[in-house]
Amino acid sequence: MGKLKITCEEATTICTKAQYGEASFLDKFKLNLHFVYCKTCRTFSRQNSELSDMCALAKKYQEKHKCCLSEADKKAWKEKMKELEK
Repeated sequence: MGKLKITCEEATTICTKAQYGEASFLDKFKLNLHFVYCKTCRTFSRQNSELSDMCALAKKYQEKHKCCLSEADKKAWKEKMKELEK
């Protein structure tokens, strides 16, 4: 049982690996065992997952709506900045 018990620091590392599909079966097992007795790490895992989902949604929104300045707008901004430097 001693080899299956992990610290909170190890749990957060495994949690992050698991979100990106890089955690082994044994790591996931250890993590879930840790969650049984550690509410803080369970909360971290849930919040980390929600944050990752929100970032993914923001990225999709940005790609869909092309939230970038056009080349003409960039040029206009550069010219205004040069004027302000004078």
